[in-house]
Amino acid sequence: MLMPSQLSVSVLFLICIAVAFLEIYLPFLVVAYARLSIGYNYSAPRAMFDKLPAYAQRATWAHQNCFEGFAIFAVAALMAYATGVSSPLGAYAALTFITVRLLYSVFYILDIPLVRSLMYAIGLACSCTLFVLSIMQAS
Repeated sequence: MLMPSQLSVSVLFLICIAVAFLEIYLPFLVVAYARLSIGYNYSAPRAMFDKLPAYAQRATWAHQNCFEGFAIFAVAALMAYATGVSSPLGAYAALTFITVRLLYSVFYILDIPLVRSLMYAIGLACSCTLFVLSIMQAS
């Protein structure tokens, strides 16, 4: 069995893409719980939004924002994978993205906007780092 220290950076990029995809749906678990607690309307599930408690509305917004963050990160990580980025900085950027995006959703749901925004900015910086490393590697 491979230990994390034995994983190549390129494999790490692929794992981080998969984890980032799963993280999209973590805030939605909070939404699902809230929907069940107020009574789920199968005929009009989106119409229930206004009836959700504030934390579940924020979880919906966090879920939607995760799609945006994932799109940027997935492209950046795939570029790093395709160009053969193997630096520790690339690995740290990918792992940091996964961590801060999880925290982003937590802080969004808990309504801590300043820290949430900081997590967003760090995640974006991680994706930008992967873009720069990829371009440098390809040059």
